[in-house]
Amino acid sequence: MRVLYQRHNVRVYRFVLRLVENEALAEDVVNDVFLAAWRGAGRFQARSQVGTWLLAIARHKAISALRHRSEPQLDDQMAAAVADPLDDPETQTDHKDRCEIVQKCLKRLSPRHREILDLVYYHEKSVREVAQIVRIPEGTVKTRMFHARKHMSRLLAAAGIREA
Repeated sequence: MRVLYQRHNVRVYRFVLRLVENEALAEDVVNDVFLAAWRGAGRFQARSQVGTWLLAIARHKAISALRHRSEPQLDDQMAAAVADPLDDPETQTDHKDRCEIVQKCLKRLSPRHREILDLVYYHEKSVREVAQIVRIPEGTVKTRMFHARKHMSRLLAAAGIREA
């Protein structure tokens, strides 16, 4: 269990944080995810990768936590991008500014579109894996990804970021 946690906790945490947008709640959800994985390990049938299975559990737990949440949602800052120690201060500042703009644009997407982009680009999941995690057909994943990328491109262009 320790190895499983060490390999996947950061990725699961970042995914959950993007969904719930609250650090304390994200930490609670991650704990619930690994507890559920521990309890359900015998039912894991290896039809997907372990990381995909954990993200599916995380998505379910995050949505459930948001539904049962009674306090008003706080607007916590998203996890800051880790700076490359080889970059000079100016490059680090430019990278941080760009990341902040991208995060603001992502927040303007619908939750469905944001979730698809997060899984595909940040977690490097295939269309098939995303379909398993979100429990929708692969065609729906592709359609949402198309519309999400199109909207994201418009938002980034309006914020002054051109695609490379």
